[in-house]
Amino acid sequence: MRTPGEEVGLMAQRLAARVQHALDRIPPGQMVELIHAIDRAATARHVAYQRDGVTETVRLLPCPIILRPDQVGYTHYISQTLLNCLKRLPDLYFEAPPVKEILRVTPVEEEWLRECWTPAHREANTVFGRLDAVVNYATGDWLDSIKFMEPNLSGIGGLHMGPTAMRVLADVILPALLAQDPSIRLQFTDDMRELLLQEMLEHLEATGRREGQIVLVDPKYVMEGPDEPDALAAYYREQHGLSVLHADASELRLKGDDVWYGDTRVDLAYRDASVLDLMDLARQGVDIAPMRALLRQNRVVSSITAELDQKSCFEVLTDPELVERFLTVEERQVVRRHVLWTRIVSERRTVSPAGERVDLLEYARTARESLVLKPNRAYGGEGVLVGPTIPQSEWEEALGRVLVDVNRWVVQQVAPIPVKSFHVLDDADRLHVEPFYIVMGFAPSRYGVALVARASQRSVVNVAQQGGMCAVMVSAKALDGTALRPPGAHGLL
Repeated sequence: MRTPGEEVGLMAQRLAARVQHALDRIPPGQMVELIHAIDRAATARHVAYQRDGVTETVRLLPCPIILRPDQVGYTHYISQTLLNCLKRLPDLYFEAPPVKEILRVTPVEEEWLRECWTPAHREANTVFGRLDAVVNYATGDWLDSIKFMEPNLSGIGGLHMGPTAMRVLADVILPALLAQDPSIRLQFTDDMRELLLQEMLEHLEATGRREGQIVLVDPKYVMEGPDEPDALAAYYREQHGLSVLHADASELRLKGDDVWYGDTRVDLAYRDASVLDLMDLARQGVDIAPMRALLRQNRVVSSITAELDQKSCFEVLTDPELVERFLTVEERQVVRRHVLWTRIVSERRTVSPAGERVDLLEYARTARESLVLKPNRAYGGEGVLVGPTIPQSEWEEALGRVLVDVNRWVVQQVAPIPVKSFHVLDDADRLHVEPFYIVMGFAPSRYGVALVARASQRSVVNVAQQGGMCAVMVSAKALDGTALRPPGAHGLL
């Protein structure tokens, strides 16, 4: 007898198969034109990544990933539960020596943490992050397939690209799908821009500046990485009539207790810079006192909590002794089922994924095929070594190298990365169907969860590593035609 969760996954599998079948019936010549239309729309709507000073359009793949509303609901629940655990890390850092060692930061970062983590910050601790995970929704065991790999707690990518990808496919692909199968009913998932805006507006109210000015602060003049702040500010202006500004940290000025951008007082900053990034700017002669004041006054999203954004956060959450002390029973159940075992690489004994006491280095050496090696604080897929894909000799050499690296590394369980086939064009405009690895990102808030999907033909999936994006949509009706309550106030497509 199947469980309710298995039934949900199998219904999602049948719906995904129907969508794929409809896509496969589109004539090849029309599919070529649709792929070109997707690319034109992505370029026009600035779905862009800047690389070495060149703005590139991010590839959008033509088949959406489909969830059922009940799957969205469960994803929201576990993502929000995990984020709430991570938001307590500053208290654990200062109260529990083992946590402080796992999340070891530089002296300057600790100085900022102590200055900017107060009872007032704890009461209004706004963190808007993206939790990266693997999951295969189109299978009976979709619940157990959800595995969180790492947190991203500040300056996350996908704010503009994720919801824009949905709308591009809704405009370009959905009419062609409906021509093949008129019974398909899809709707948008939660818009990440809207969830972030709600968080920022509520934080303004909590800090006494309800009608205050929001400024997006990121490396405005550095032509590298996702190019989203201007598009995000334009969206808020056009959709909500809000004047949201975009500034570089170097353009902020401190006047008395207030921070100003030109002639405008900054009441809340959404930041893309960590404390270490700010210290780098200080060495270049930039005055970082305004950003420090904003963090100290709790006028920043994400809060100072995001300074503990490391892959080793998941060691804190997968250490049996620590979770027994600091997490509730419900939180422990979510973590045990969905967070990948993670450990800082060092010479010590620890608890293995199977719950046994082991020598960590010996375990890491012999369990290569079930592990991945990652820089603890890097991002963009940089330096990741997937154990099953490299020879044992290379793996052992890497372990020896990272053991003495001043920049710490983690070893983590490997999770199976789902593979999905997509229609693509080669350089000669010939149509092919090729497999892509898919990694999800969940951005939760109290009001919902935004989902973004990245795709790559490499096992390290990241837009920074030349990957692409998929649209994520949710079914509006069950397969038997009965209506389902939508997960939020979304318009039907």
